[in-house]
Amino acid sequence: MTSKDSWPEVRIGDLGEIFTGRTPPTEQPDYFGGDYPFITPGDMRQGKYARLTQRSVSNKGAELLRRIKIPADSVCVSCIGWQMGEVIMTDKPSFTNQQINTIVPNDTVDPSYLYYSLRPRKQEWLSLGAATGVRTPILNKSAFCDLKVRIPTFQVQRRIADILSAYDNLMENSQRRIQVLESMARAIYRQRFVGAANSTFGALCELVKEPFDEREHSDRPLLDLARMPQRTIAPAETGKASELTTSRILFEPGDTLFGAIRCYLHKVLAAHYPGVTNTSVLVLRPKNPNFRSLVALIASDTDTIRWADTHSTGTKMPVINWGVFQTMPAPLPSESAAQEFESVAGPMLEQIGILANQIQNLRRTRDLLLPRLLSGQINLAEN
Repeated sequence: MTSKDSWPEVRIGDLGEIFTGRTPPTEQPDYFGGDYPFITPGDMRQGKYARLTQRSVSNKGAELLRRIKIPADSVCVSCIGWQMGEVIMTDKPSFTNQQINTIVPNDTVDPSYLYYSLRPRKQEWLSLGAATGVRTPILNKSAFCDLKVRIPTFQVQRRIADILSAYDNLMENSQRRIQVLESMARAIYRQRFVGAANSTFGALCELVKEPFDEREHSDRPLLDLARMPQRTIAPAETGKASELTTSRILFEPGDTLFGAIRCYLHKVLAAHYPGVTNTSVLVLRPKNPNFRSLVALIASDTDTIRWADTHSTGTKMPVINWGVFQTMPAPLPSESAAQEFESVAGPMLEQIGILANQIQNLRRTRDLLLPRLLSGQINLAEN
């Protein structure tokens, strides 16, 4: 058996060229909105590749940042703030903000192996960043370059990467199916209900704040604002309820979770299991079982997100208050129309939940296998 201890330790700075990102001047909107992904820490929980980012960079912005453009198969690591240690790869030429250091691997390391070797080290790096004594944890570029990674032979790197990538490929296939189902459900919703507002959102659902009881609910999965995916209603990677020390509230299957802070209004999720979230999330419960899919699709619609953005209040961290949100114009279908829509959209959302659960199971299996491969417990030595 090949031991991890026999693999040489190599500085990250010796594994390729290191770039620290930068944000173009936000007062110049023509720097944004093009074909180049602009990766921020909030985009780094979507899987192996940064295929979907909240913002993008235009050709003009790309010219401004040309010296720090990163190619496909670069490995991006968040190095500032409490999201430190998140890792993702690029699938096309991209840019990042200043919270991210990126490794453009040289020919001594397989990019996917490097990605997988860095993923388990989040807590280690967060501790290093917090030890700097500043209020916000940080690993500057110099400290980042000095961190070390164990590097086996290139053949072993490839074998490890291929095994783990097989799980990520299956997850990505399921994610694509989710996107197709979501697109179909949204198209049906918009065809039937957009422009047909005859009531308010509060007529369809209510805000619930079921308190968390440590004795009864500690085994529930945590899906807080940080873990909620962006621009998809599919469930995502969950944590443990004990990880959240702030106020916690419960949600049930059929509820819709809505990120209430302005910068997170695009985070909306249709719950398919009982769980726990934080108070920065509105838990919306349909008043009628036939409103379940309708509430989720209204809440995640781009028109709704724009309305909530316009009506959010506060200076430092604007939020949408339920007292205001419930007044938003919305369609209130008849019982027969609601039942008919649920019979069409409901199975689509149910299938989304099944696929999301498959992704969770694949992720757990991959994450159990990953440390065994990286430690050399599974013999991948050349024959």
